[in-house]
Amino acid sequence: MKKRYKILIAIVLIVAIAFVYLFSVTKMHEPEHPEISGSELTVNVVNDSLITCSDSWLKQNRFGIWELYIQGDSYSMGLKNGILTKDLLQYQEKVFVEQINELVPSKFTCSFLRVFLGWFNRKMLDYVPEEYQLEIAGVSKSASSQFNFIAPPFQRIMSYHGAHDMGHALQSLTLVGCTSFGVWNGFSADSSLLIGRNFDFYAGDRFSENKIIAFVKPENGYPFMSVTWGGMIGVVSGMNTEGLTITLNAEPSGIPFISKTPVSILARKILQYASTIDEAFEIAKEYEIFVSESFLIGSGKENKVALIEKTNKQTTLFKPTIDRITVTNHFINSSLIQTDKEKTDFNDASHYRMELVNSLIDSIGVFSVEEVAGILRDRKGKNGENIGFGNEKSINQLIAHHGIIFKPQEKKVWVSAAPFQLGTFVAYDLDEIFAGPDSFATKTTYLSDENIAPDEFLEGDEYSQFLQYKNALSTIQHKIKKQINNY
Repeated sequence: MKKRYKILIAIVLIVAIAFVYLFSVTKMHEPEHPEISGSELTVNVVNDSLITCSDSWLKQNRFGIWELYIQGDSYSMGLKNGILTKDLLQYQEKVFVEQINELVPSKFTCSFLRVFLGWFNRKMLDYVPEEYQLEIAGVSKSASSQFNFIAPPFQRIMSYHGAHDMGHALQSLTLVGCTSFGVWNGFSADSSLLIGRNFDFYAGDRFSENKIIAFVKPENGYPFMSVTWGGMIGVVSGMNTEGLTITLNAEPSGIPFISKTPVSILARKILQYASTIDEAFEIAKEYEIFVSESFLIGSGKENKVALIEKTNKQTTLFKPTIDRITVTNHFINSSLIQTDKEKTDFNDASHYRMELVNSLIDSIGVFSVEEVAGILRDRKGKNGENIGFGNEKSINQLIAHHGIIFKPQEKKVWVSAAPFQLGTFVAYDLDEIFAGPDSFATKTTYLSDENIAPDEFLEGDEYSQFLQYKNALSTIQHKIKKQINNY
């Protein structure tokens, strides 16, 4: 009896020590930062759609898109970002966690996943520049305590920046599958560079409800804009005041064993500090990432586009020899292409979409901004075939967080309003916004006469039927999961 008792004590001690060790090695510590008093950050709630904080502001335009302007050093920018977007930040985390619970309903599995992700991300801070750690620390001051059971606020917000990357490892769930393309010279109506992309990171419809266009003027580097959401300081689609653009496309990846630099953080670094393609490439080579990614770089200065393709071992630069490029979710550089044996349905859909985009470019020939929007909204298959709404072979899979169009030489950008990329593409001029950011807090930020009208599909019977189908499918899936969980 005493022997069994001693064995039991030993097991309890071992488990306790293991948990203490796991907690100590997975806990992320905030970087040191100056304390900023409330008097330094005067908050003024002007109305339901406009709030200011010191020299920064947040407002909602008539298309439902939130517009955020922040400036300053890293920590104060994060702090102001968090204060201004507090409700959006907390809502975003809530729907993200609920979506994870939908995908992984088992409490035991969720608990295991939480421990695994803590272990997986234990070295992340070694790969994230301190300026972004400081900014995330500032944002995290406004995070909800509701999810402290997952991890402390700083650790949670930092870890969420790797969510796009983790989506790569879950490609069978179709969380990530973006399409981008660029045309210039002979393929552009005025010869200037045009870039379009759909960001098809899907974490539920509610995740896309409160998209934010952030206009950021950091203490160091170039001012820039990006399309983001509450709590996210990384970049998935953006352009800086030098006319350099960046968009991300997931590529086939092996199973990672430890996190490194999240791709959105690397994209932020490039956007903030590069003004040419070669400068972007030099920055990309400096950082290690833990999944494979393509970074489509547009340069207004050079009126060119290039593709940085990066794995956890290689970084390559592809410069097209013709005046167009299409990027989906497979490598273009021959040294990185997977073998046929390693191909998946995800890759097959990627090749199909690339061929589809190229055929549409051929049929259109010469592009304006409106033609770019037309391709991003295309729901058909090759040769106009009806392949079903939501098909991952479609350019417009009706899941996009946003569609975006860049005209880098003019520093202009168009961002889609909800739903998906079907709503109005709202136009902005970066030169105007950063020339007088204070005045835009109380006046219209976008270029009303350059907006692209909503897709006519929204007014038709097919869209209504699609929504009915989608709601019915969601109800059926919910009931099936409920029945499975009851067994």
